[in-house]
Amino acid sequence: MRNLLLPALLACSLVAQDKPAALTTPMPAPVRLTPLRVSPATTLSQEIGISRIDLAFARPAVKGRAIWGGLVPYKEVWRAGANNATVITFSHAAKVAGKDVPAGSYGFFVIPQEKTWTLILNKKAKQWGAYEYKPEEDLMRWEATPQAGPFLEYLDYRVIPQDLSSAVVELGWEKLRVSFPVAFDTKGIYWAHLEDKLKQAPDTDWVPWYQAAKYCQDQSIEPQKAILWIEKSLKAGDSFWNHETAARIFRDAKRLPEALAHLQKAIDLSGPGGAPKEYTANLEKELAAWKAQK
Repeated sequence: MRNLLLPALLACSLVAQDKPAALTTPMPAPVRLTPLRVSPATTLSQEIGISRIDLAFARPAVKGRAIWGGLVPYKEVWRAGANNATVITFSHAAKVAGKDVPAGSYGFFVIPQEKTWTLILNKKAKQWGAYEYKPEEDLMRWEATPQAGPFLEYLDYRVIPQDLSSAVVELGWEKLRVSFPVAFDTKGIYWAHLEDKLKQAPDTDWVPWYQAAKYCQDQSIEPQKAILWIEKSLKAGDSFWNHETAARIFRDAKRLPEALAHLQKAIDLSGPGGAPKEYTANLEKELAAWKAQK
């Protein structure tokens, strides 16, 4: 019996090996249409200094409905949009409504009431609506007062920069707006970024040392480091950019002869083909003014 089975098994094996490749290829993915969402999804990103605030949300429409106290009930947790819960992401640690918030992504929820709203950052960022929302996962809650505003058919968010360190995040829909402040420690964040980049920078590249020195000069901080870094930049290579910055740094340090020499070098390097004529002309005016102050 064993002798009879072996030829049969061998034949089956050979038949399987001879099957056309088309019969062994994976089945194609099923065909599906892209959903036509009545509440279109969108993302919003805003830089504040070198930090960033990102919002991901879907925009429901009014469509003639009563919104506040109707479609969006009072005293109930609302996803602050449609479909997935609204997600807000902070690239760096921030202060939200004056409270410390670590960098990361958070679910943003609202409990609207007639006069005062409760705003919520929840540690679970990805949720469908508020169905799985758990208050014990809240990072923070705070109160905000809604304000009247022009009618908006579709829900909208805005991130409005106030300066290099702060912004106002605003939710608007129908005839109401509610907003809250966000602030970053931009000086601390940028200094950490600067130091990290300089650890990686080779001595042969003039650009990062120039950038670090210029930041110090622009911010009127760390004058000794500004001198050290601009000298490293100049040693690595000549440019009208780093010579102009060197001139300003040495002028701030009351080293006018060196400042004049670097400003003249910047003028020479920015000549024909180096920089726009207006740039060179402005440097020449500054040079004359600096010489007059000697």
